[in-house]
Amino acid sequence: MSPFPGPNKALIGMVHARALPGTPKGKLNIDEICRIAAEDARRIHRAGFDAVLVENMHDLPYLKRNVGPEITAAMTRVVAAVRTAVGCPVGIQILAGANREALAVALATGAKFIRAEGFVFAHVADEGIIDSDAGELLRYRRAIGAEGVAIFADIKKKHSSHAITSDLNIEETAAAAEFCGADGIIVTGTRTGAPTDPEHLIEAGKGTKLPRLVGSGVTPDNLAALWPHAEGFIIGSWIKKNGDWEEAVDPARASKLVHLAAELRETPRPAKGKR
Repeated sequence: MSPFPGPNKALIGMVHARALPGTPKGKLNIDEICRIAAEDARRIHRAGFDAVLVENMHDLPYLKRNVGPEITAAMTRVVAAVRTAVGCPVGIQILAGANREALAVALATGAKFIRAEGFVFAHVADEGIIDSDAGELLRYRRAIGAEGVAIFADIKKKHSSHAITSDLNIEETAAAAEFCGADGIIVTGTRTGAPTDPEHLIEAGKGTKLPRLVGSGVTPDNLAALWPHAEGFIIGSWIKKNGDWEEAVDPARASKLVHLAAELRETPRPAKGKR
């Protein structure tokens, strides 16, 4: 399933919600957090992005999977505020690996997709070993009636060591994500803001027919190289002031990427079957 309108490739802008109440860096009340998130979302939407993805990135250091009811409740408020502010599809990610909670928030707020880490195969993240949760997550989606919410799964995820699955390449990992029921895969660089290697997208495409999304490091300098090999582009750091993910969205930078994407959409696509 695709939550994005039309046949064109999707630009997805990141809203990094301010540190939530109860987290080490939390200083703002929930009303102010919602106001800031909604304003960033409006800037992204006005620039012409196709969708918005809300994430609790300021909550670091993150908890592993079990983030607590206070985070789920706060993210419900934030995503609801963003949904009210914009008319485009909205997605959600709750760090670290709180995929069930993200699904619950999506269902409650009408969000269209979640970004899920640890969907297939285990890896070692900053928070420790993240086991795969595809089986549990898809059963939970069925149980709560959230089957209209798409699951985009990170593979060979950034900020992680994949030594324990070093015998599996990205093609095989992408194939496993499709086999286990993901609606799309996300390919990243090694960390937030680090560029995604086009070759990794090509290799992933050999293992799956699912939509491929670029999950980090998109800039005006590399968008053209990535464009033929992905169906969606999640963009956070570069559209913020000075290219810093911790800052507010810069409308001029966001618009620049949208205009470049518009030019690329007018470029003839490669022949069918060539990925």
